[in-house]
Amino acid sequence: MDQSDDLSQAYANADFITDAASYPPRWAAEAATFRANLGARARTGIPYGPGPRQTFDLFLPEGTAKGLMVFIHGGYWLAFGPGDWSAFAQGALGRGWAVAMPGYTLAPEARIMAMTREIEAAIGAAAGMVEGPIVVSGHSAGGHLSARMASADLTPAWADRLKRVVPISPLADLRPLMRTGMNEKLRLDAAEAHAESPALLSPRPGSEVFVWVGAQERPAFLWQARLLSEAWKCPWHAASGRHHFDVIDPMRAAGSDLMQVLLGGL
Repeated sequence: MDQSDDLSQAYANADFITDAASYPPRWAAEAATFRANLGARARTGIPYGPGPRQTFDLFLPEGTAKGLMVFIHGGYWLAFGPGDWSAFAQGALGRGWAVAMPGYTLAPEARIMAMTREIEAAIGAAAGMVEGPIVVSGHSAGGHLSARMASADLTPAWADRLKRVVPISPLADLRPLMRTGMNEKLRLDAAEAHAESPALLSPRPGSEVFVWVGAQERPAFLWQARLLSEAWKCPWHAASGRHHFDVIDPMRAAGSDLMQVLLGGL
């Protein structure tokens, strides 16, 4: 790749966040504490397929769940697992919703198109365990995968239960990522980038979509969020003062503005 054509820096979030390296271990530690405190209402490692990463964690509220919220983790399809993010189920549980956090096979072992199908299957498995409406969200690469769940080319059995999709800091057009160093592992080509870019696809009718992004994120992510909102003719919001790593913090509080967008009115 010609250096003048390299967009790696445009998508290098950690390089522009103070103390960025402290976030992943803190997320993991808080997740472990959250699961321990939840006790039997935390069910981890539930398989939805034969692969080692084809599992999901399910967190249950007290009493009967109002519905199922799905949160898909990020990491540029290259890193992390559902067990790193458990604490972000807190806000939805406080509203009486069950929360599923699916894992998926990471690159370079899997292509992004395969990850999309894995998430579709994971949600189907979780939906079989929790009744009611489904809301799907995800962060960064998970924001991409959440938007894919609302794309018209997918027709999962649970589609009629999907009421709302909230992609957070999503990657909506994958074509620029072909011009980053990450593509050595992602292996995106023009055909896959087009087929897996929500902004280049049509949304499935019947589900609300609301795009959320941090106002202090890299310009590339602000562009990606606005691009999806314009392509799908849905609202978007840039959260004041939030960067790419702390934009999901409001998911911990049942009464936050982000939780209102996710679950309000359902």
